[in-house]
Amino acid sequence: MTRSGYEDEDGRTFAALPPARGRGFAQTWWGRAWLQALEDTALDSEQLKRGRKQARDGAVGAVSVRPGRITAVVRDRDGTAHRSDVLLQELTGDAWDRLLDMAVDRAGHIAALLDREMPPHLVEDAAGAGVELLPGIGDLEPECSCEAWDLCPHTAALCYQVARLLDQDPFVLLLLRGRGERRLLDELQVRSAARAEPDVRPAPVPEGVRADEAFAAADILPALPDAPPLPPEPGMPPSLDTETDAPPGLDADALEFLAADAAGRAHRMLADALCPGQPRQPVEPDLTVGQDAVRLAAAGGDTAVPAAVLARLATGSGRSRADLDLAVRAWRLGGAAGIAVLEDEWVPDEEAFARANARLAEAWAEGERPRLRDAGAGRWTVVGADAQLRLGADGRWWPFTRVRGRWALAGPAAPDPASALAPLLVEV
Repeated sequence: MTRSGYEDEDGRTFAALPPARGRGFAQTWWGRAWLQALEDTALDSEQLKRGRKQARDGAVGAVSVRPGRITAVVRDRDGTAHRSDVLLQELTGDAWDRLLDMAVDRAGHIAALLDREMPPHLVEDAAGAGVELLPGIGDLEPECSCEAWDLCPHTAALCYQVARLLDQDPFVLLLLRGRGERRLLDELQVRSAARAEPDVRPAPVPEGVRADEAFAAADILPALPDAPPLPPEPGMPPSLDTETDAPPGLDADALEFLAADAAGRAHRMLADALCPGQPRQPVEPDLTVGQDAVRLAAAGGDTAVPAAVLARLATGSGRSRADLDLAVRAWRLGGAAGIAVLEDEWVPDEEAFARANARLAEAWAEGERPRLRDAGAGRWTVVGADAQLRLGADGRWWPFTRVRGRWALAGPAAPDPASALAPLLVEV
């Protein structure tokens, strides 16, 4: 990880970055996740577009990052300077305890963090522990000397610049949430060492209850016990690798894979159930057979899915292996919505088509708009590049690129076509 910037006890200060012409604002997972959170929560896409232009032109000065606040001076084209701040709520002490305990419980996370690397799955696992690291809707609070009441071009430019800083060092996000790198690593080392020490405390002796007291309280219902703690990892399914041959028609590898998938899903469901505010979360729609086949094919993560299992999933969902590979990629980037925009030809009506063309016309600053050819069915292809925009039925924009002659989903959806397409135009 590349580290830069002046650091003191309270935060870090980064020198002004050069203009970003001809390249996307974020190349790493962390930088792009920050931009996705920013663009999903912004109310005015025009302010985002103007801020992106200012950041691209190098109008953002040195950036100061403190717990709960980022600050920089942003200059307009006429040289007028504005102090811009963006505030983000710091995590509570309890949230930090849960985050650090989760990291120590996972060997991969603790090893990466102590090696000053930021594992991408930290955000997902932190959410499972009830801790949101990335900003959500309404979490970013802008303040600017231009006295705008909401996100203005100056604070938007500052947010785009922070995405580039996260490319250099994603620990910036944890500092913004309230912990500097040195304090964070010290606490992780202390907790890790404490876990390694054997617990030699004597087992507590249970206290007895007098029989007459228990009888007298027979009609009083006791309070429900606390929910059990979340296990650190899903349970291990039994191994079917035995000396006895499997019955005819039973694929032991497929059965082991399905058992492991069921254990993983049960663990995630329990993590969701124990999260604060879970009853207020919307219920996820049931998957179709075809969508669930893709989810299973994508569920292997770092562990390869057996070839026989992939062949069965492809056949059972009516896809070729090549189609299944494209659908797995779409699932990992956009879930069921990603599969729909890949495989379904949704044709917008006249009103939706007119709104889409208006968004395309206003998404880029003058001189920056790529040449787009209407390919029909809510799709626009970039002339001279293996890049395409597709409009989803929910109004979001999806970037596509050619992979071995076929269109494949290239990134998550964005509410703004320029943001969705930017990573694909870096080398164009």
